[in-house]
Amino acid sequence: MESKIYDIKDGPKDGKKVFRKLRTCSRTFFYILNREFGHPRELEERAADVLAGGIMQKGHQCGMLWGASLAIGAEAYRICKNKNQAISVAVTATQDVMRSFSNREHTINCSDITRCDFSSNLSFAKYFFSGRFLHCFELAEQWAPEAVKAAYDSLSNKETVSQEECLSCATEVARKMGASEEEMIMVAGFAGGLGLSGAACGALSAAIWMKSLQWCKEETKKSPLKNSGSKKTLNTFYQTTDSKILCSDITGEQFTNINNHTKFIKKGGCARLIDTLAEA
Repeated sequence: MESKIYDIKDGPKDGKKVFRKLRTCSRTFFYILNREFGHPRELEERAADVLAGGIMQKGHQCGMLWGASLAIGAEAYRICKNKNQAISVAVTATQDVMRSFSNREHTINCSDITRCDFSSNLSFAKYFFSGRFLHCFELAEQWAPEAVKAAYDSLSNKETVSQEECLSCATEVARKMGASEEEMIMVAGFAGGLGLSGAACGALSAAIWMKSLQWCKEETKKSPLKNSGSKKTLNTFYQTTDSKILCSDITGEQFTNINNHTKFIKKGGCARLIDTLAEA
C-alpha cells in the first residue's frame, strides 16, 4: 500500500445502504474495507455473517470490528513481505481500528451498543420496535470513513512493525483447519481477543469463521447463520474452557504487544484449546 494522506472526506458514505443490503454488520465492514482496498471477496465476506452481533449474536465485540479486521488481514497479506510481518501488521492495524471505534462508541461490545440480548425474543422485539436498531445503521454510516482512515493509515506504516517471528492464536487455529496462507493472515488480527484486547476469544472466532467459509463454499445461497456447525464449535469451546470466553480469563494474561502473545503461543499457551477448536 502506497503511503499517502487519506482524507476522511473521501471515505465511504453509503454505510447504511450497504448494511441494509448485506444485513449483517460484520459482512458490511468486511465488504466496505475490501472495496476501499480494491479487492472484494464475496465468499469470505458472506462467511463473516456468523460474527455479527458479537460472535453469533452473543453480544461480544461488535461485528463491525470482526469484519474490519478480516479485511485488514487480507490487505496485510497482499502488501507485506512475509507472514511474520503480515501478522504483526494485521494485529497493529486492528488495534488502531478498534481504538477509532471505541473513541466513537466508548465500548467495543455489541451488547453495550444494542442493549439487546439476541437470544431473547422479547429483548430483540424491544431492540427493533424501540428503534434502537437505527443506531447501528447510523454507526455504520458515520464510522465507515473513520474505519477506513484508521486502517489505511496503519497499513501504510507497515515498515514500523515488528520484524521478529510473530504468531497469532487465530492464525494457528486456521492453519490446523487447513486454511490457505491468505486465510490464515485474514484472521491474524483476532489474536488475544481481537487486537490483543483480552476480550472474547479470537481463536474461537477464527474457528467459527473457517467453519462458515467451508459451509459457504458448499451452500451458495443459504445464509451461514443456518450452519449448525458454528453452534457445535461454540458448544465445544465452552466445554473446553468451563464456559469462559474472554481471552484474559482463559489465558490469565493481558498481552501488551504481539511479541508477548507470540512467546505465550510458543510456550504452548492455549495449545489444547487451539487443537480442540481445529478438530471440533
